[in-house]
Amino acid sequence: MQALRAPGGQIPDPGGFLRALFAAAVAAADPLLCLPPILPPPLVTGRTCVIAIGKAAAGMALAARRAYGRGTGGLVVVPHGMPVDVQALGPGFEVIHAAHPVPDADSERAGRRALALAGALGPQDRLLALISGGGSALAEVPLAGVSLADIRAMTAALLASGAPIEQINAVRRALSRFKGGWLATAAWPAEVATCIISDVPCGDPATVASGPTVPAPQDDQAIALLRHYRIEVPATVQAALEQTHAARARSGPDSNRIAAATLGLAASGATALAAAARSAAKAGVAVLNLGDRLQGPARDLASAHAVQALAMARSGPAQAGPQLIMSGGELSVAVPTTPGTRGRGGRNLTYLLELAVALAGRPGIHAIACDTDGLDGTSPAAGAVIGPTTLARARACGLDPAACLKASDSHRFFETLGDLVVTGQTGTNVNDFRAILIEPRQVGRKAEIPSARPAPASHPSPDGQR
Repeated sequence: MQALRAPGGQIPDPGGFLRALFAAAVAAADPLLCLPPILPPPLVTGRTCVIAIGKAAAGMALAARRAYGRGTGGLVVVPHGMPVDVQALGPGFEVIHAAHPVPDADSERAGRRALALAGALGPQDRLLALISGGGSALAEVPLAGVSLADIRAMTAALLASGAPIEQINAVRRALSRFKGGWLATAAWPAEVATCIISDVPCGDPATVASGPTVPAPQDDQAIALLRHYRIEVPATVQAALEQTHAARARSGPDSNRIAAATLGLAASGATALAAAARSAAKAGVAVLNLGDRLQGPARDLASAHAVQALAMARSGPAQAGPQLIMSGGELSVAVPTTPGTRGRGGRNLTYLLELAVALAGRPGIHAIACDTDGLDGTSPAAGAVIGPTTLARARACGLDPAACLKASDSHRFFETLGDLVVTGQTGTNVNDFRAILIEPRQVGRKAEIPSARPAPASHPSPDGQR
């Protein structure tokens, strides 16, 4: 950690410090670092077929290739636009790029190809499933009676509704012949080993990429969830779900066939938070880690965190050093549905803008919120940083925070200020990273009013942010 504490215990560059914490969090979830310790040993006889799906799939497959050597092969499915080092993987791997977060025709092609590869395995072979966040959209085989267009429409509506990820993925599983254990069933009688980089706050492995190798509970909640969020369910889909629920309860996916399968967790949001906490401690910052399973509307959590940060600042003694509130998980944002009223943004940018409004420019409090996959919702940025002068600088630029929030246009707000955190796709995904830095001795002092022109993104802003 290069952001050193200045005399008196203050952080001289709060924005840089927070960005360094985020970098440490992402690095801890690098597949080449976290996956090798949990990979199963090589088979004595038989072959291993690697099926890697998700935003960390390329790195996970490369880790397996390095562990098992030449001849290792299979399928890698990643989002459109994500680079894959095909030469490093070797000729044994097929790569398919597909859509996220709403599946496309390439997603169905990937799902059917994965089932075909798994189905070709014999009793001496192994299916090594390397699963990470984003896989729910990247590989799909629709349930009989359900079309890909049906899945696309209902997925998009659920995402816009603000539903939590475990509910969205429960519907995805119900509509699929790939998720909820069907990939593992296709591999029978081969051994099945699954390694996960988890992006879900509920901690349930069946929710990561909707669990293609993890048997799902046999319930019929999909229709109830769709109705709860006022999403139209075509009659053909309802009939297919009702018929399949009864059939799944009788015959599949057969959990007895995959009961002996192994499951390992390579990294999660807790991994990222722990790495950032170690970095902060080395800089002499006291850390309050709220955990990696926070959920709920972004506005509600931002309001609660603002209250907590202000209380910590007021209660700290004058000689106290910096404090940090860290959290992970996945928040929700309901987006406007009226055409022409929606901008760009994501849950992290929304959370930060809500937090800035709630803090009202109080000195000594800075924050960061970013998605560890490098893309926050519809924004090309991972997230952003805020500081005491964020709102004043915005007003000087003619920005209305309330209007930006109403239009889900938080990206434009932070882009105008030059406070976005832009990393590109990171090659991993352990969900969101949030940190609030509190320097108690600063609170109560009047914040310096900045100039009317925002700082360019390549230079420090008045908050020390880049």
